Amino acid sequence: QEMRRQAQRMTLIVQDLLELSRLEANDRAVHGAPIDVAALIAQLRQEIAARSGPQPALATQVDTAAGLMGDELQIHSAFRNLVDNAIQYTPPEGRVTLRWWQDAAGGHFTVTDTGVGIAPEHIPRLTERFYRADPARARETGGSGLGLAIVKHVLQRHGATLSIASVEGQGSSFSCH
Repeated sequence: QEMRRQAQRMTLIVQDLLELSRLEANDRAVHGAPIDVAALIAQLRQEIAARSGPQPALATQVDTAAGLMGDELQIHSAFRNLVDNAIQYTPPEGRVTLRWWQDAAGGHFTVTDTGVGIAPEHIPRLTERFYRADPARARETGGSGLGLAIVKHVLQRHGATLSIASVEGQGSSFSCH
């Protein structure tokens, strides 16, 4: 069983490395096609609900019917990475909220959790390849250490940015603008 778990972890790392390599090899801006963000959020919710084991409560808040222009597979990957991280670092009694809204600056997707939070000195480096704020905890929870690097590259290709706010012991908020 442990060998299977480690093989699955290695497979995920290779998949993430390949995805990151594809993103870095082609850094041209993406124009793409219309993306129904509300439907994408509903799909993410279904994917999370299909997982086994204890997990935090998941809430969604869609404040606009506006969509995005872009590569839907890449946007899905970026949003999924943010949601996966939130669930991974939030205890089962916690809460993860996905929010999509629009203002004068554009569309915004935010994943907020009531998880362990991140120390301020780690936040500037979180989107670096393989960077771990807490290496000991990362070994327990798995993951490749590449998810936020993938998010950063996807957002850059779409002319978007990522902002991170966190308080240790209270949770984190990752926002795509």
